[in-house]
Amino acid sequence: MKKKIIIISFILIMIDQIIKVVISNLIPLNSNIKIIPNFFYIANVHNEGAAFSILSGNRFILLLISFVALFIIYKFFIKDKDLTKYDMIMISMLYGGIIGNFIDRIIYGYVIDYLEFIIINYNYPIFNFADICIVVSVIGIVIKSIWEDVCKSSKSKKKQDA
Repeated sequence: MKKKIIIISFILIMIDQIIKVVISNLIPLNSNIKIIPNFFYIANVHNEGAAFSILSGNRFILLLISFVALFIIYKFFIKDKDLTKYDMIMISMLYGGIIGNFIDRIIYGYVIDYLEFIIINYNYPIFNFADICIVVSVIGIVIKSIWEDVCKSSKSKKKQDA
């Protein structure tokens, strides 16, 4: 694996784990601190599932899914590939996020979530730094993939018109 991916992923994992330790030590379980009233709170909740508590209570399945995802990402996106800086950052974020939550599931049996938002009177599901890394990286990878397809299509069309 590329050394830069390991380094960036490790830094992101450390940030994630440090934040979770601080939250767990400062905020009682299932409570929150108001940062911006009726909008943003720092909470301490335990999520035994994935996003939106999907597969709640299925720790082994979630660990297996994480492990398989890490393997697939390595096999198809990293191994024997020439990666750009952008690719390395996106993959590092994805790895860091997956491993950050994987560590929680191994150690605690749940993921520590703490970012709570209320948007237009809707209590958005509480999430964490690792989740942000995963979502941002997936969006970044999808955008790059679409962009590359558009560029290839445009080049192909120009060749046909010439």
